[in-house]
Amino acid sequence: MAELYCLNILFNLLLKLVLWAKKMPKGAYLFMAIFPLLSLFYIPPPVFENVAKAKHEQRKKQKRYDKPTS
Repeated sequence: MAELYCLNILFNLLLKLVLWAKKMPKGAYLFMAIFPLLSLFYIPPPVFENVAKAKHEQRKKQKRYDKPTS
């Protein structure tokens, strides 16, 4: 819920910044200078890597249980 709230605030701020930049040519240059700084924020890894790791762990556990005990 908090993530959704933060995304909503971020979206509103970016929308206001774009509208401001459209009104002022100098604002557009400032916006284009600041926009690449968004790439500095952390981007979480894709979920499918976690799924592959979980499948690998599951296979290891299954091999442990399948070993004969004689």
